[in-house]
Amino acid sequence: MTDFDKQLREIVKKDNILKDEPMSKHTSLKIGGSADYFIIVETVDELKLLIKFAKKNKIPITVVGNGTNLLVRDGGIRGFTIKLGFKDFKIRKTTDDVIITVDAGMSLSALSAIALKEELTGLEFLSGIPGTIGGALRMNAGAYGKEMKDIVIKTKYLDENEKIKNLNLKEHKFEYRNSIFSTINAIILDTTLRVQKGKKQDIEEKIKEYSESRKKTQPLEYPNAGSTFKRIEGTPTAKLIDDCGLKGYSIGGAEVSNKHAGFIINKEKATAKDVLELSKYVKEQVKKKFNKDIELEILVLGEE
Repeated sequence: MTDFDKQLREIVKKDNILKDEPMSKHTSLKIGGSADYFIIVETVDELKLLIKFAKKNKIPITVVGNGTNLLVRDGGIRGFTIKLGFKDFKIRKTTDDVIITVDAGMSLSALSAIALKEELTGLEFLSGIPGTIGGALRMNAGAYGKEMKDIVIKTKYLDENEKIKNLNLKEHKFEYRNSIFSTINAIILDTTLRVQKGKKQDIEEKIKEYSESRKKTQPLEYPNAGSTFKRIEGTPTAKLIDDCGLKGYSIGGAEVSNKHAGFIINKEKATAKDVLELSKYVKEQVKKKFNKDIELEILVLGEE
């Protein structure tokens, strides 16, 4: 073992340090080259120490969630790829509302399960969205007419100098599938949400309704990263792609879903290059036929 690795193990448990780790194991697309180091941190103190260690050794840092809105290029990711492993939550009830503070590493499905158990309504729209709270906050995730901006009160984050800071709702600068966290060097630690007391049966019915809708309309049977392209004003992006006759069109192992044209799926051992070339072709065809520019909704990381 190198001296470098010994020092690293003094900060993070050895079982939470994976060297040359294929990112295909950590993305819902099941695609991606290897991360030099894939590291799971379990506390904020660990995170701070790891960042200081990385800075001292001039090692680049990439923070990921559950990899559900992510495409990692085939060359992989250099330096430290960090996944937040802290997943605690606190519930505080007020006269009118219920306030939940939840760590960035918690999955949306786990949060939805907690809300159902505690009979809290307002989070049902998150129930079928894969990913973590941190990722959902960063991209202002949403579905069925609701977005993160509708429930967020404040967020705690670590800035580039390892200082803990807070944002109020307005300071998030939420936009469609975007927030201030796309533009600043920060790591989301936790967020505080406002929900309401509800009835378990009503919450269950809404979650079931959303789940059935997703199964009917989305290609959940294939690896995917959710909606590949952002919505644009006017006609839904998926309809534009469909009207270009691109459903089922493929490059390599990547294919425009026959079920939902807004999804590019990993049909058969696709590479990141396949997905990127296909998304480029889709954008070119939509521009050619409708003179409209569409953008990727998924985040692309790593080297070619």
